[in-house]
Amino acid sequence: MTGNHADSVLSIEGLKVDIDTPGGVLHAVRDITFDVRRGETLCLVGESGCGKSLTSLALMGLLPRQAKRSTRRFIFQGIDMSSAGKRQINTLRGNKMAMIFQEPMTALNPAYTIGDQLMEHYIFHRQTTQEQARARAVELLEKVGIASAARRLGQYPHQLSGGLRQRVMIAMALMCGPELLIADEPSTALDVTIQAQILRLLADLQAELGIAMILITHDLGIVARIADRVAIMYAGEIVEEGDVADIFDHPHHPYTRGLMSCIPVPGKTAPGGKLGTIPGVVPSLVGPQHGCAFRDRCSYAQAECADTIPVHGNASGQRWQCIHEQLEVPA
Repeated sequence: MTGNHADSVLSIEGLKVDIDTPGGVLHAVRDITFDVRRGETLCLVGESGCGKSLTSLALMGLLPRQAKRSTRRFIFQGIDMSSAGKRQINTLRGNKMAMIFQEPMTALNPAYTIGDQLMEHYIFHRQTTQEQARARAVELLEKVGIASAARRLGQYPHQLSGGLRQRVMIAMALMCGPELLIADEPSTALDVTIQAQILRLLADLQAELGIAMILITHDLGIVARIADRVAIMYAGEIVEEGDVADIFDHPHHPYTRGLMSCIPVPGKTAPGGKLGTIPGVVPSLVGPQHGCAFRDRCSYAQAECADTIPVHGNASGQRWQCIHEQLEVPA
C-alpha cells in the first residue's frame, strides 16, 4: 500500500517485524505502509494474530527483545525515528506519542497509586513540580469523566472498576498532550455499556484535542462508529485500505468481503439468519513467504495468486492488494 506523506503526523513505509523461532523466522508484520494525519482516526482491523498489536508496539519501540523491526521510512512529526537514538525515542514516547493498552489491570502497576503513575512521566517529560503534576492529573481525570478525581489519586488500580481503570489509562496517555494516540483494543475487556462510553470518550477527546489516533480492533461495529480511514490486516499485511464509507460500501479484497459478510446488516439480515463465515485457517508465517496469504481460503483464487500480487486503487484513495482489479460478484 502507498501512503500520502503530506500533513502526516506519522508516516510509516515498509514496516516489518521478524521474530526468530526454533522453526525459523516468523514474519509477523510484513511490509506495512500507512500515514496518519492530525485529527484523523485510522483503524487497524483484522482477526486475532494478524499483527495489529505488534504493529503498535513496533511504532512505540516496545517490541519484545527477540523481535526485530525494520522500515524503509518511519517519520514522526518530521523526525526520522529509524535513526533516532534511545534518548530521543524516550523523550517522544509517552510525551508526543502515547499508547492505551488492551488490559489496564496488567498495564497499571498494582504497587503504586493512580496519582503516582499519572504524575511520574509528566514530571519526567515536563520537569514540573509535584503540585503542578498533581493539578494536571486531577484535570485529566475530570476530563475523562472520573468523579472525585482528587480522591482517586490516592487509590490503587485494584480499587477501581474496569471502566475506571481504562479511563485512568486514557488520562495517563493524555497527560503530556500527545500528537499521536495509539489505542490497542481499549474496550475489549469491558461490558457493552462501558465499552460504548469509552469509545464515545475517545472520539470526543480526539475531536477536542485534534490528535491523530490509531485504533486497533477486530470489531467492525466499532470501526463504523469511530474511524475516518480503515486498514484491513491479514497475516501481517495490509490487504485493503481506504475511507471508512468506501470500505464498508465497496470492499474489494476477498478477505474484506468475508469480514463484512460475518456481521449482521439491519434490514438485510433476517432475525436468526446465518451469517457468513471465512473457511480455513490463517497460514503459518514462519519461513519464506510469497504470493497472497489468503489464497488457500479464497473462492476467487487462481494460480497467479502464488506470484507477486499487484496493488490496485481508485480515485477516492482506496487501495487493495489482489490479482483481481474488480471482483465479479458484488459484496
